[in-house]
Amino acid sequence: MSLAKTLAILLALLAAALVLLSAFTVNETEQAIVTQFGRPVRDPITDPGLHFKLPLIQQVTRFDKRYLAWDGPMVEMSTKDKTYIQVDTFARWRITDPMQYYLRLRDERSAQSRLEDILGSETRTAIARHELIEVVRTDKTRRPLQDESVAGALSAVGGLGVLRPIQYGRLEIEKGIFNAAAPKLAEFGIELLDIRLKRINYNPGVLERIHQRMISERLQIAQRFRSEGEGEAARISGNKDRDINEIESAAYKRVQEIRGEADAKATEIYAKAYTQRPEAADFYRFLKSLETYRKVINGESTVVLSTNSDLFALLKRIEQKRHRDQ
Repeated sequence: MSLAKTLAILLALLAAALVLLSAFTVNETEQAIVTQFGRPVRDPITDPGLHFKLPLIQQVTRFDKRYLAWDGPMVEMSTKDKTYIQVDTFARWRITDPMQYYLRLRDERSAQSRLEDILGSETRTAIARHELIEVVRTDKTRRPLQDESVAGALSAVGGLGVLRPIQYGRLEIEKGIFNAAAPKLAEFGIELLDIRLKRINYNPGVLERIHQRMISERLQIAQRFRSEGEGEAARISGNKDRDINEIESAAYKRVQEIRGEADAKATEIYAKAYTQRPEAADFYRFLKSLETYRKVINGESTVVLSTNSDLFALLKRIEQKRHRDQ
């Protein structure tokens, strides 16, 4: 092989190596910046395809074009009404200015740290400006569902079951955080797409007070139902006693009427029976006297009678008759 041919092959291999070292591709999900000794040398590359750079001395730094996530840590903060809560936030963002992003942040790790600083600070500021109910409630027109049977009792116990009116709500607070943080992140070439309060937990001490207040409110409701039940039971019992007295009075009155009518009828019958002849009247008096003796005199009775009494006269007549018979 001649020297010329060898040099040609070497030159071809060198050219191929230079081409390989200088060519690079950018896919649809990426954007790139070409740097030389750490400094950008041209505009960012945002179009996908084959591109070239100076071999060895120039480097390619790639950034993601897609939507990226930031998931903040659970942070404890205080509301306007001095209630400590734990707030967990997340956001979506993307790189819209690769050059500014590279010059200010360099990589995604630094971007995540900057996002945590800015979004965390704005979240704490927003939470501190609003009361707890504004942070928890989302829709200020929301009305809670209530059982009609307990609606009256709920409203009677300190307005329980009626939501306090709010002025903003969580959505407005999130919008305020977004509006405050978006311009600050734009300085780093970042577009903030959205931010949400993912979870809100009460501080353990606050949670215990809330549980105690809920228990107290439910006990008040139960006591109200119990008092109403006792009052209704007393009313029913009173009505029952009144009805029983009315029924007994009416029955007693009817019994006395029937008994009086019966006595009158019996007296009428006796009168008709014993007034037909004089002997019948004497016989009636005799029977009544015997009935009186049966009721008054027994084996343990001591009776003191006047000589003018009807009972003594009957005994005297019996004694006289017995002497005549002897």
